[in-house]
Amino acid sequence: MDQRNHRSQIPVRAAQAAGLTLLAFSFPALAQTSATPQPATWQQCAAVPEGSARLACFDNWARTQASGVPAASALTTPAAPAQPAEPVNAQLPATRVIEVASTEGCKDTQYSALSRFWELEEGSDCGTFNFRGYRPISLSWIASDTVNTAPSSPSPGHTAAFTPYQTNELRLQLSVRTKIAQGLLTGGDPSRKDSLWLGYTQQSYWQFFNGEISRPFRTTDHEPEIVYVYPLDLQFGNGLRLRYGGVGLVHQSNGQTLPLSRSWNRVYLMAGLESGNKWNVNARIWRRMSESSGNDDNPDISSYIGRAELNGNWFVNKDNTLSATLRTSLGKDSNGSVRLEWLRALGSTEGRRSGLHFHTQFFSGYGDSLVDYNRRRNVLSVGLSLLDF
Repeated sequence: MDQRNHRSQIPVRAAQAAGLTLLAFSFPALAQTSATPQPATWQQCAAVPEGSARLACFDNWARTQASGVPAASALTTPAAPAQPAEPVNAQLPATRVIEVASTEGCKDTQYSALSRFWELEEGSDCGTFNFRGYRPISLSWIASDTVNTAPSSPSPGHTAAFTPYQTNELRLQLSVRTKIAQGLLTGGDPSRKDSLWLGYTQQSYWQFFNGEISRPFRTTDHEPEIVYVYPLDLQFGNGLRLRYGGVGLVHQSNGQTLPLSRSWNRVYLMAGLESGNKWNVNARIWRRMSESSGNDDNPDISSYIGRAELNGNWFVNKDNTLSATLRTSLGKDSNGSVRLEWLRALGSTEGRRSGLHFHTQFFSGYGDSLVDYNRRRNVLSVGLSLLDF
Protein backbone atom coordinates (compact mmCIF):
# COMPACT_ATOMS: atom_id res chain seq x y z
CA MET A 1 0.00 0.00 0.00
CA ASP A 2 1.32 3.51 -0.87
CA GLN A 3 2.80 5.40 2.04
CA ARG A 4 0.47 8.28 1.24
CA ASN A 5 -2.51 6.01 1.77
CA HIS A 6 -1.33 4.93 5.17
CA ARG A 7 -3.51 6.08 8.08
CA SER A 8 -3.03 9.76 8.90
CA GLN A 9 -2.08 11.00 12.35
CA ILE A 10 -4.88 13.12 13.87
CA PRO A 11 -4.13 15.23 16.95
CA VAL A 12 -6.51 14.36 19.72
CA ARG A 13 -6.53 14.82 23.42
CA ALA A 14 -4.52 12.31 25.36
CA ALA A 15 -7.62 10.87 27.03
CA GLN A 16 -9.39 10.46 23.67
CA ALA A 17 -6.42 8.67 22.13
CA ALA A 18 -6.27 6.25 25.06
CA GLY A 19 -10.00 5.52 24.83
CA LEU A 20 -9.98 4.90 21.10
CA THR A 21 -6.91 2.68 21.37
CA LEU A 22 -8.88 0.51 23.83
CA LEU A 23 -11.66 0.32 21.26
CA ALA A 24 -9.19 -0.92 18.67
CA PHE A 25 -8.31 -3.87 20.92
CA SER A 26 -12.00 -4.51 21.70
CA PHE A 27 -12.94 -4.67 18.05
CA PRO A 28 -9.99 -6.23 16.13
CA ALA A 29 -11.82 -6.18 12.82
CA LEU A 30 -12.08 -2.41 13.05
CA ALA A 31 -8.33 -1.95 13.51
CA GLN A 32 -7.47 -2.59 9.87
CA THR A 33 -6.17 0.19 7.63
CA SER A 34 -8.60 2.25 5.58
CA ALA A 35 -8.74 5.35 3.52
CA THR A 36 -12.01 6.47 5.16
CA PRO A 37 -11.85 6.74 9.00
CA GLN A 38 -15.17 6.42 10.81
CA PRO A 39 -16.25 7.58 14.29
CA ALA A 40 -17.07 5.18 17.11
CA THR A 41 -20.74 4.56 17.83
CA TRP A 42 -22.21 4.88 21.34
CA GLN A 43 -22.53 1.09 21.44
CA GLN A 44 -18.76 0.83 21.03
CA CYS A 45 -18.16 3.52 23.65
CA ALA A 46 -20.41 1.66 26.07
CA ALA A 47 -18.10 -1.36 25.80
CA VAL A 48 -15.09 0.64 27.05
CA PRO A 49 -14.37 0.09 30.78
CA GLU A 50 -15.34 2.91 33.20
CA GLY A 51 -12.84 5.77 33.29
CA SER A 52 -11.51 8.73 31.34
CA ALA A 53 -11.19 6.69 28.16
CA ARG A 54 -14.90 5.92 28.16
CA LEU A 55 -15.76 9.60 28.74
CA ALA A 56 -13.43 10.67 25.93
CA CYS A 57 -15.09 8.21 23.56
CA PHE A 58 -18.57 9.56 24.40
CA ASP A 59 -17.28 13.14 24.00
CA ASN A 60 -16.10 12.33 20.48
CA TRP A 61 -19.39 10.60 19.64
CA ALA A 62 -21.41 13.55 20.97
CA ARG A 63 -19.56 16.00 18.71
CA THR A 64 -20.52 13.97 15.66
CA GLN A 65 -24.19 14.14 16.66
CA ALA A 66 -24.08 17.89 17.21
CA SER A 67 -22.46 18.61 13.85
CA GLY A 68 -24.09 15.85 11.82
CA VAL A 69 -20.66 15.18 10.26
CA PRO A 70 -18.44 12.25 11.34
CA ALA A 71 -15.47 13.45 13.34
CA ALA A 72 -11.98 12.18 12.68
CA SER A 73 -11.18 9.10 14.68
CA ALA A 74 -8.10 7.08 15.48
CA LEU A 75 -10.09 3.99 14.43
CA THR A 76 -9.91 2.90 10.82
CA THR A 77 -12.17 0.43 9.07
CA PRO A 78 -11.98 -1.59 5.82
CA ALA A 79 -12.71 0.47 2.74
CA ALA A 80 -16.47 0.69 2.35
CA PRO A 81 -19.15 3.28 1.55
CA ALA A 82 -19.40 5.84 4.29
CA GLN A 83 -22.25 5.10 6.67
CA PRO A 84 -24.67 7.93 7.55
CA ALA A 85 -24.27 9.51 10.95
CA GLU A 86 -26.69 8.34 13.61
CA PRO A 87 -29.63 10.72 14.15
CA VAL A 88 -29.17 13.58 16.59
CA ASN A 89 -31.92 12.25 18.85
CA ALA A 90 -30.27 8.84 19.33
CA GLN A 91 -30.63 7.76 22.95
CA LEU A 92 -27.88 6.51 25.22
CA PRO A 93 -28.62 3.30 27.08
CA ALA A 94 -30.04 3.98 30.57
CA THR A 95 -27.49 3.41 33.31
CA ARG A 96 -27.56 3.70 37.10
CA VAL A 97 -25.20 6.69 36.90
CA ILE A 98 -27.54 8.64 34.60
CA GLU A 99 -30.62 7.70 36.62
CA VAL A 100 -29.23 8.71 39.98
CA ALA A 101 -27.83 11.96 38.60
CA SER A 102 -31.26 13.04 37.37
CA THR A 103 -33.31 11.96 40.42
CA GLU A 104 -33.28 13.44 43.91
CA GLY A 105 -32.18 10.73 46.32
CA CYS A 106 -35.10 10.74 48.77
CA LYS A 107 -37.53 10.59 45.83
CA ASP A 108 -35.72 7.82 43.95
CA THR A 109 -38.07 4.82 43.91
CA GLN A 110 -35.24 2.35 43.33
CA TYR A 111 -34.81 2.64 47.12
CA SER A 112 -37.38 1.33 49.60
CA ALA A 113 -40.00 3.50 51.29
CA LEU A 114 -38.22 3.41 54.66
CA SER A 115 -34.84 4.21 53.10
CA ARG A 116 -36.33 7.24 51.33
CA PHE A 117 -38.35 8.42 54.35
CA TRP A 118 -35.43 8.41 56.81
CA GLU A 119 -32.66 8.81 54.16
CA LEU A 120 -30.86 5.74 55.44
CA GLU A 121 -28.11 5.53 52.79
CA GLU A 122 -26.06 7.71 50.47
CA GLY A 123 -28.28 7.15 47.43
CA SER A 124 -31.49 8.11 49.27
CA ASP A 125 -30.00 11.21 50.93
CA CYS A 126 -31.43 14.70 50.27
CA GLY A 127 -29.09 16.65 52.54
CA THR A 128 -29.71 18.74 55.64
CA PHE A 129 -32.04 21.67 56.35
CA ASN A 130 -34.55 20.81 53.64
CA PHE A 131 -38.22 20.78 54.59
CA ARG A 132 -39.96 17.43 54.14
CA GLY A 133 -43.34 16.04 55.09
CA TYR A 134 -43.61 14.03 58.30
CA ARG A 135 -47.10 12.81 59.09
CA PRO A 136 -49.68 13.51 56.36
CA ILE A 137 -50.71 17.10 55.73
CA SER A 138 -54.46 16.69 55.49
CA LEU A 139 -57.90 18.26 55.38
CA SER A 140 -60.75 15.95 56.40
CA TRP A 141 -64.45 15.97 57.08
CA ILE A 142 -65.17 13.84 60.14
CA ALA A 143 -68.24 12.35 61.73
CA SER A 144 -68.12 10.85 65.22
CA ASP A 145 -70.50 9.01 67.51
CA THR A 146 -69.77 11.40 70.39
CA VAL A 147 -68.08 14.73 71.09
CA ASN A 148 -66.54 16.05 74.29
CA THR A 149 -68.84 18.91 75.30
CA ALA A 150 -67.37 19.23 78.82
CA PRO A 151 -63.74 17.94 78.87
CA SER A 152 -62.44 16.85 82.26
CA SER A 153 -59.35 15.43 83.98
CA PRO A 154 -58.65 14.05 87.48
CA SER A 155 -56.46 17.10 88.23
CA PRO A 156 -58.20 19.83 90.26
CA GLY A 157 -59.59 22.68 88.19
CA HIS A 158 -59.53 20.73 84.93
CA THR A 159 -63.27 20.30 84.28
CA ALA A 160 -64.73 22.64 81.65
CA ALA A 161 -68.25 24.01 81.36
CA PHE A 162 -70.68 22.62 78.80
CA THR A 163 -70.32 23.81 75.19
CA PRO A 164 -72.79 22.62 72.50
CA TYR A 165 -70.29 21.14 70.07
CA GLN A 166 -71.47 19.12 67.05
CA THR A 167 -70.25 15.64 66.13
CA ASN A 168 -69.55 16.76 62.53
CA GLU A 169 -66.48 18.93 62.07
CA LEU A 170 -63.36 19.48 59.96
CA ARG A 171 -59.90 18.28 60.92
CA LEU A 172 -56.74 20.01 59.67
CA GLN A 173 -53.28 18.56 60.13
CA LEU A 174 -49.93 20.18 59.34
CA SER A 175 -46.73 18.16 59.77
CA VAL A 176 -43.17 18.99 58.64
CA ARG A 177 -39.60 18.07 59.56
CA THR A 178 -36.03 18.89 58.67
CA LYS A 179 -32.78 17.00 59.05
CA ILE A 180 -30.34 19.06 61.08
CA ALA A 181 -27.34 16.68 61.12
CA GLN A 182 -26.14 13.42 59.59
CA GLY A 183 -23.19 11.07 59.75
CA LEU A 184 -22.84 11.59 63.50
CA LEU A 185 -21.91 7.95 64.17
CA THR A 186 -21.72 6.44 60.67
CA GLY A 187 -19.22 8.99 59.35
CA GLY A 188 -18.62 8.69 55.60
CA ASP A 189 -19.99 5.16 55.28
CA PRO A 190 -21.70 5.12 51.80
CA SER A 191 -24.01 2.25 52.71
CA ARG A 192 -25.34 3.76 55.97
CA LYS A 193 -26.24 7.30 57.01
CA ASP A 194 -27.60 8.15 60.46
CA SER A 195 -29.52 11.39 60.97
CA LEU A 196 -30.93 13.85 63.50
CA TRP A 197 -34.33 15.43 62.78
CA LEU A 198 -36.57 18.17 64.13
CA GLY A 199 -40.30 17.68 63.52
CA TYR A 200 -43.51 19.56 64.21
CA THR A 201 -47.13 18.40 63.91
CA GLN A 202 -50.26 20.46 64.48
CA GLN A 203 -53.78 19.02 64.48
CA SER A 204 -56.95 21.14 64.76
CA TYR A 205 -60.64 20.30 65.07
CA TRP A 206 -62.82 23.01 63.56
CA GLN A 207 -66.55 23.26 64.25
CA PHE A 208 -67.08 24.51 60.70
CA PHE A 209 -70.74 23.47 60.51
CA ASN A 210 -71.67 24.93 63.91
CA GLY A 211 -72.81 28.44 63.05
CA GLU A 212 -74.77 28.76 66.32
CA ILE A 213 -71.52 29.20 68.28
CA SER A 214 -69.60 31.09 65.53
CA ARG A 215 -67.72 28.03 64.14
CA PRO A 216 -64.84 27.91 66.67
CA PHE A 217 -61.80 25.64 66.68
CA ARG A 218 -62.74 23.09 69.32
CA THR A 219 -59.14 22.11 70.06
CA THR A 220 -55.64 22.36 68.54
CA ASP A 221 -52.73 20.08 69.51
CA HIS A 222 -49.07 21.03 69.05
CA GLU A 223 -46.38 18.34 68.90
CA PRO A 224 -42.70 19.31 68.44
CA GLU A 225 -40.13 16.52 68.63
CA ILE A 226 -36.49 15.63 68.03
CA VAL A 227 -35.59 12.23 66.55
CA TYR A 228 -32.31 10.39 66.02
CA VAL A 229 -32.34 7.56 63.45
CA TYR A 230 -29.63 4.92 63.01
CA PRO A 231 -29.64 2.73 59.85
CA LEU A 232 -29.64 -1.06 60.21
CA ASP A 233 -29.69 -3.95 57.77
CA LEU A 234 -30.51 -7.17 59.60
CA GLN A 235 -32.00 -9.74 57.22
CA PHE A 236 -34.40 -12.45 58.36
CA GLY A 237 -34.99 -14.27 55.05
CA ASN A 238 -37.73 -13.93 52.43
CA GLY A 239 -36.67 -10.32 51.86
CA LEU A 240 -37.55 -9.21 55.41
CA ARG A 241 -35.08 -6.64 56.78
CA LEU A 242 -34.78 -4.60 59.96
CA ARG A 243 -33.93 -1.17 58.50
CA TYR A 244 -33.53 1.31 61.34
CA GLY A 245 -33.62 1.98 65.05
CA GLY A 246 -34.05 5.31 66.77
CA VAL A 247 -34.78 7.37 69.84
CA GLY A 248 -36.93 10.48 70.20
CA LEU A 249 -38.14 13.13 72.62
CA VAL A 250 -41.61 14.62 72.08
CA HIS A 251 -43.74 17.26 73.77
CA GLN A 252 -47.48 17.45 73.11
CA SER A 253 -49.87 20.11 74.39
CA ASN A 254 -52.99 21.98 73.36
CA GLY A 255 -51.78 25.42 74.41
CA GLN A 256 -54.90 26.10 76.50
CA THR A 257 -55.29 27.61 79.94
CA LEU A 258 -57.27 25.95 82.72
CA PRO A 259 -59.62 24.16 82.73
CA LEU A 260 -58.77 22.88 79.19
CA SER A 261 -54.99 22.66 79.50
CA ARG A 262 -53.58 19.22 78.54
CA SER A 263 -49.92 18.28 78.00
CA TRP A 264 -47.29 15.57 78.45
CA ASN A 265 -43.67 14.76 77.53
CA ARG A 266 -42.36 11.38 76.37
CA VAL A 267 -39.11 9.70 75.42
CA TYR A 268 -39.44 6.80 72.98
CA LEU A 269 -37.57 4.04 71.21
CA MET A 270 -38.51 3.00 67.69
CA ALA A 271 -37.61 0.55 64.93
CA GLY A 272 -38.80 -0.34 61.44
CA LEU A 273 -38.67 -3.40 59.22
CA GLU A 274 -39.76 -3.94 55.64
CA SER A 275 -40.13 -6.35 52.78
CA GLY A 276 -38.89 -4.30 49.83
CA ASN A 277 -41.56 -1.94 48.56
CA LYS A 278 -44.37 -4.38 49.42
CA TRP A 279 -44.98 -3.49 53.08
CA ASN A 280 -43.33 -2.14 56.21
CA VAL A 281 -43.93 -2.14 59.98
CA ASN A 282 -42.90 0.61 62.41
CA ALA A 283 -42.95 0.20 66.19
CA ARG A 284 -42.61 2.68 69.06
CA ILE A 285 -42.57 2.23 72.80
CA TRP A 286 -42.43 5.21 75.13
CA ARG A 287 -42.15 6.31 78.72
CA ARG A 288 -43.81 9.43 80.03
CA MET A 289 -41.51 11.93 81.72
CA SER A 290 -42.73 12.58 85.24
CA GLU A 291 -44.22 15.89 86.38
CA SER A 292 -45.09 17.22 89.80
CA SER A 293 -48.70 16.69 90.84
CA GLY A 294 -49.30 20.43 90.81
CA ASN A 295 -48.24 20.73 87.16
CA ASP A 296 -49.75 17.51 85.81
CA ASP A 297 -52.79 18.26 83.64
CA ASN A 298 -53.58 14.60 82.97
CA PRO A 299 -51.95 12.12 85.39
CA ASP A 300 -53.67 9.04 83.89
CA ILE A 301 -53.01 9.80 80.22
CA SER A 302 -50.71 6.79 79.61
CA SER A 303 -53.43 4.41 80.78
CA TYR A 304 -55.76 5.73 78.08
CA ILE A 305 -53.72 6.77 75.06
CA GLY A 306 -51.22 3.97 75.62
CA ARG A 307 -47.52 3.24 76.02
CA ALA A 308 -46.70 1.61 72.68
CA GLU A 309 -47.68 1.87 69.02
CA LEU A 310 -47.46 -0.51 66.05
CA ASN A 311 -48.01 0.81 62.53
CA GLY A 312 -48.18 -1.29 59.35
CA ASN A 313 -48.39 -0.17 55.70
CA TRP A 314 -49.22 -2.41 52.74
CA PHE A 315 -48.45 -0.94 49.31
CA VAL A 316 -51.09 -2.79 47.32
CA ASN A 317 -49.90 -1.18 44.07
CA LYS A 318 -48.47 2.18 42.95
CA ASP A 319 -51.80 3.92 43.58
CA ASN A 320 -53.25 2.24 46.68
CA THR A 321 -51.98 1.89 50.25
CA LEU A 322 -53.65 0.27 53.24
CA SER A 323 -52.50 1.30 56.71
CA ALA A 324 -53.26 0.18 60.28
CA THR A 325 -52.07 1.68 63.59
CA LEU A 326 -52.59 0.02 66.96
CA ARG A 327 -51.91 1.70 70.31
CA THR A 328 -51.96 -0.17 73.59
CA SER A 329 -51.54 0.73 77.25
CA LEU A 330 -49.57 -2.49 77.89
CA GLY A 331 -51.67 -2.99 81.00
CA LYS A 332 -54.51 -5.16 82.20
CA ASP A 333 -57.07 -2.72 80.83
CA SER A 334 -57.98 -2.73 77.15
CA ASN A 335 -57.46 0.99 76.55
CA GLY A 336 -55.67 2.34 73.53
CA SER A 337 -56.92 2.74 69.96
CA VAL A 338 -56.97 1.36 66.44
CA ARG A 339 -56.78 3.41 63.24
CA LEU A 340 -57.49 1.92 59.78
CA GLU A 341 -56.85 3.88 56.59
CA TRP A 342 -57.01 3.58 52.81
CA LEU A 343 -55.06 6.06 50.64
CA ARG A 344 -55.51 6.46 46.89
CA ALA A 345 -52.93 8.44 44.87
CA LEU A 346 -54.26 11.31 42.74
CA GLY A 347 -52.42 12.62 39.67
CA SER A 348 -48.73 12.71 38.83
CA THR A 349 -45.90 15.20 38.38
CA GLU A 350 -43.19 14.62 35.74
CA GLY A 351 -44.15 10.98 35.52
CA ARG A 352 -44.09 10.46 39.30
CA ARG A 353 -47.00 10.38 41.71
CA SER A 354 -47.69 13.85 43.11
CA GLY A 355 -48.02 12.79 46.76
CA LEU A 356 -51.64 13.98 46.91
CA HIS A 357 -53.97 11.22 48.09
CA PHE A 358 -57.64 10.69 48.75
CA HIS A 359 -58.02 9.05 52.16
CA THR A 360 -60.68 7.28 54.14
CA GLN A 361 -59.95 6.61 57.80
CA PHE A 362 -61.68 4.96 60.74
CA PHE A 363 -60.53 5.54 64.33
CA SER A 364 -61.82 3.85 67.48
CA GLY A 365 -60.49 4.37 70.99
CA TYR A 366 -58.87 7.01 73.17
CA GLY A 367 -56.62 9.93 72.26
CA ASP A 368 -58.02 11.15 68.97
CA SER A 369 -57.00 14.54 70.40
CA LEU A 370 -55.43 15.55 73.72
CA VAL A 371 -58.63 17.00 75.13
CA ASP A 372 -60.29 13.64 74.30
CA TYR A 373 -57.54 11.54 75.87
CA ASN A 374 -59.94 9.91 78.35
CA ARG A 375 -63.03 9.82 76.13
CA ARG A 376 -63.66 6.88 73.82
CA ARG A 377 -64.69 7.92 70.30
CA ASN A 378 -65.47 6.27 66.97
CA VAL A 379 -64.53 8.62 64.15
CA LEU A 380 -64.96 8.30 60.38
CA SER A 381 -63.01 10.78 58.25
CA VAL A 382 -62.79 11.40 54.50
CA GLY A 383 -60.51 13.91 52.84
CA LEU A 384 -57.26 14.75 51.06
CA SER A 385 -53.75 14.04 52.32
CA LEU A 386 -50.38 15.22 51.05
CA LEU A 387 -47.79 12.62 51.94
CA ASP A 388 -44.02 13.11 52.18
CA PHE A 389 -43.07 15.94 49.80
